[in-house]
Amino acid sequence: MVTIDIPLTQGVLLAGGLARRMGGGDKPMRTIGGRTILERVIARLKPQCSGLILNANGDPARFASFGLQVVADDVPGFPGPLAGILAALDWTAANRPGVEWVLSAAGDCPFLPRDLVARLHDARERENARLAVAASGGQSHPVIGLWHVALREELRHALVVEDLRKIDRWTARYPLATVNWPVEPLDPFFNANTVEDVAEAERLAALDDAP
Repeated sequence: MVTIDIPLTQGVLLAGGLARRMGGGDKPMRTIGGRTILERVIARLKPQCSGLILNANGDPARFASFGLQVVADDVPGFPGPLAGILAALDWTAANRPGVEWVLSAAGDCPFLPRDLVARLHDARERENARLAVAASGGQSHPVIGLWHVALREELRHALVVEDLRKIDRWTARYPLATVNWPVEPLDPFFNANTVEDVAEAERLAALDDAP
């Protein structure tokens, strides 16, 4: 149960990957249950965040129909989701000066929990942690987490100077809260990485959309 007032939190949907296991293209643009994966992610997170942006590289016009600001990585070479998180921290510092927290989520997770932001903040506060990440089924999902804007220069140093790429290697440097969600009736952090995953997502969408 959430026991704190939830701070203003900027959301970022990470869609900067190259989707190699899908044969290229944007995974969040795949359709399941009659709606794109990205539509489903936006619908889950928009009510939980004070604003949403999309981290993606390449031509931003392909996402124009979603009405989100598209922010590209500012570290070259597709260094992974940490670069997207850094871009979001920088954008928030420049454009939302009253916001101290950024919530990152994968753009290919269509069933995200409706209490994601609240529970992460609650755990972070209770455990006096500087970061918080989600977990389910005994597996951590470090790409789905809360990041303090004030950490952006430390993250930039890790990416640019240390060439650090793995999120869990970076989060290990800080007090970290991990929040677990149940995986029944479905794993809220299921992500559509392969063509086979999209077929499974169709089945799960029928469960998720049921009244």
